[in-house]
Amino acid sequence: MLEILSQTKDPRAVQPHLRKCFEAVDRVTFEEDLAMTSMWSGEGENVVWDGKVYPEGNVEFWLTDVERMMRMSINTQIGYSVDDYAKESRPVWVLKWPGQIILACDQIYWTRETEEAIKKLQLKDYHEKCHQQLLDVTKLVRTDLSKMQRVSLGALVTLDVHGRDVVENLHKVGVQSTRDFEWSAQLRYYWEKSSEGFSGDYGSFVVQVENRFRYGCEYLGNSMRLVVTPLTDRIYLTLTGALGMALGGAPAGPAGTGKTETTKDLAKALSRQCVVFNCGDNLDYKFMGKFFKGLAQCGAWACFDEFN
Repeated sequence: MLEILSQTKDPRAVQPHLRKCFEAVDRVTFEEDLAMTSMWSGEGENVVWDGKVYPEGNVEFWLTDVERMMRMSINTQIGYSVDDYAKESRPVWVLKWPGQIILACDQIYWTRETEEAIKKLQLKDYHEKCHQQLLDVTKLVRTDLSKMQRVSLGALVTLDVHGRDVVENLHKVGVQSTRDFEWSAQLRYYWEKSSEGFSGDYGSFVVQVENRFRYGCEYLGNSMRLVVTPLTDRIYLTLTGALGMALGGAPAGPAGTGKTETTKDLAKALSRQCVVFNCGDNLDYKFMGKFFKGLAQCGAWACFDEFN
């Protein structure tokens, strides 16, 4: 922090510290006039911004502009990609967009198409379509791809397998309404007209049961996602239920069962920054106070590991 504040004359000196300020922004692209135009993740994925950000004034002000531009750009890209999905064939579409955008749009369309299938009582047909989409992606994996594309396809397959299994289960238990609990208990994504979006007239929302959250548009880079098991589903339900009442959650269970990883994965699903902190004996109320002050100011999540 001292280094960021002391290097206000040279904006490029902030580059090494961006990883601490954001979930996945590793560096930004500076032009000759010092305007910032895009962001890079640690894996080397590049996302172009909606506009330019000039490092003028105090460093905390223009870094806030960087954060705002990150959220706006992710929201805008999701909007473009949602439109593009309807025009392109899926194997072509999958390779055109950044990993996070692909996953968000895939979930939006999965939610939309599943709800249509429930209303038309065509879940069996839709299950076959999901299966075919998976086969198309597996064919694509066998072709000559870059390392980045492989990572995003891996995460896509993880989510698609879960989506297919959910549709199969909905068909088995005979769901006939979108208000049935088997369906409403799923993490559902919607792209809707809203004044709450980060850019334009539309925004992405994540809904589970009665709890509705704005998709955070925190840039997540191109990262793997957890395989969703009945345990992850339960932790998701517990945590979204707690968040809906403005409470925290405390998943308990034996070591190594994936409590921390699931919390981090839910943060990815809602596109939030999640700071994991391993608690020790030196954790007292003053330390917690400092932590909460920071969290309240930046809107991130914290996961306190071994908190006892």
